[in-house]
Amino acid sequence: MDDAVSCRTSSWIWCKFSSKLWRILICQHHICAMKISDLQNSLTDHVKCKLFDSFCSYYSMYGHVAKLAEEIKKGADSVEGVEVKLWQVPETLPEEVLGKMGAAPKSDVPIIKPSDLTEADGFLFGFPTRFGMMAAQFKAFLDATGGLWGTQQLAGKPAGIFYSTASQGGGQETTALTAITQLVHHGMIFVPIGYTFGAGMFEMEQVKGGSPYGAGTYAGDGTRQPTDLELAQAFHQGKYFSGIAKKFEGTA
Repeated sequence: MDDAVSCRTSSWIWCKFSSKLWRILICQHHICAMKISDLQNSLTDHVKCKLFDSFCSYYSMYGHVAKLAEEIKKGADSVEGVEVKLWQVPETLPEEVLGKMGAAPKSDVPIIKPSDLTEADGFLFGFPTRFGMMAAQFKAFLDATGGLWGTQQLAGKPAGIFYSTASQGGGQETTALTAITQLVHHGMIFVPIGYTFGAGMFEMEQVKGGSPYGAGTYAGDGTRQPTDLELAQAFHQGKYFSGIAKKFEGTA
């Protein structure tokens, strides 16, 4: 069986032996094989492995984290076999308070429920910083995942983190560091970007958010927007995370 390759599709396995494609059904006590050379037009759909589905879930009050999330999705979607869906967590503040705080209008990105998390193979979580930790809105969402924690339904799934802070000393590392506790209790596997972004990690000529923990940006007084370099790092995180996450899926 030289050059044999296979791809699981439900209870069927597609195998290529000596340049011929066979469809093999694994039964309880025997194996049935059928040559499918007459199905050339449909091979593409059949030989593809199951897509790796990732959720990019975030909270964004002024739009900075949302912009990073969009770029992360682009990077993740650039990896073959990966699909990423954007979600935002529920708002906890009333409209009157948000108006006084000058919050940006909410986008049409769907609102996620804790139960939705079971549908994903991996996660990228994004949030702004409040005193060096994730914003209360995202923490409230995670606090509602107790049922998933009790059954460890998210255990073994890879997860990454990205964030926004107001200033350079406002929590570019502590926000991610304190958020890791949430992943640990769920048994998720933290996937940092390390220094894989290359020279962009050592930029000294311009202010740049982000760290080895994940992509980041500085919001300042709210008027500063993510720079091209920060967006490039977000794209890189999405692409890098997807590549790593697919390796976990391949060993499942």
